[in-house]
Amino acid sequence: MTVTAPSIRGLRWPAVRPWFGTAARLGLAAVWLLAGASKVDDLAASGRAVNAYQILPYDVSTVVGAALPFVELALGLLLLLGLATRLTAAVSAALLVVFIAGIASAWARGLSIDCGCFGSGGQLAEGQAPSYLPEILRDLGFLVLAGFLLIWPRTPVSVDGWLTGEPVVEDEDE
Repeated sequence: MTVTAPSIRGLRWPAVRPWFGTAARLGLAAVWLLAGASKVDDLAASGRAVNAYQILPYDVSTVVGAALPFVELALGLLLLLGLATRLTAAVSAALLVVFIAGIASAWARGLSIDCGCFGSGGQLAEGQAPSYLPEILRDLGFLVLAGFLLIWPRTPVSVDGWLTGEPVVEDEDE
């Protein structure tokens, strides 16, 4: 009895998976690069956005807010290059879990804030409503991308692949 790889509309999973991984890697890279770039020019605002969650003391919030854009930019660059992809995906997943927990906490405590994920953040103006559910769902989608890269970090056109010299597509006989 021969067991064959599952197919997706006639395409074999081992042949398609690396390209899904490339899309996940580049998509997550774009998210981190956009998020970091939107905050890096105003680190004080980033600190205020972190403080709006009312979880950390003010001084800690400002430090976290100032560091966060650089962490996001570093994650984005590493994913763009495909360097240390599994480690970068793990850090991405951990950070996304923290973001999801923070947004859920703000929602549960009745805070009216902008998440600050892609810029300003902080308290919403009178009459504005927060959009916690879409933010959580969006971050869950990003978490799925990070999870995919945790399981299958090897992708075409990556520094990881170049350094190892191993083929990305698995042999059909495996």
